[in-house]
Amino acid sequence: MVSKRSHPKFRRPNYGRTSRSRIKIAWRRPRGIDNKKRLKLAYMGCSPSIGYGQPSALKHKHPQGFKELLAQSPVDLAGAANVVIRIASGVGAVKREAIQKLAESMKLKVLNPRKFVLRVPKPKEAKKGEQKKDAARSAEKIPTVASQPKTQTEAAKKEAVPVNAVQPSTPASAPPKQ
Repeated sequence: MVSKRSHPKFRRPNYGRTSRSRIKIAWRRPRGIDNKKRLKLAYMGCSPSIGYGQPSALKHKHPQGFKELLAQSPVDLAGAANVVIRIASGVGAVKREAIQKLAESMKLKVLNPRKFVLRVPKPKEAKKGEQKKDAARSAEKIPTVASQPKTQTEAAKKEAVPVNAVQPSTPASAPPKQ
């Protein structure tokens, strides 16, 4: 475990005073000509300075002693070694699961893992009317491939008209066309 040096809380000038309730906690550098914090008066509290920084060996390190890598896709893990992985918050479930599996295979620790449950889709229930339609569809016979001729000679035989066949004629009761 890496323990970094602690430093005092750097509060904005006049933060917490009841008469200045609009002032938020976020640090802003004091710039006024009469500002007590800029003049470094002790009762106003500490201001940030370079002396409060961490040693260069500890900078940008996770408390486990490794650098953090922000992963947004499995491609970001290529060539990663001696790092801990933090998956970006905007990554969806499918890509997050892929990143976690890849990190596990590479023996890297994920700082914000999620448990994944195997999801089995539920079978769809048929409505009352749908059951009758499905039964009617299965009862219909669909023409099969076997009823069609297999070769060209069989197709020619089916198309050929016998010589003795009587040609249909117009009915006798029909008047002649003019």
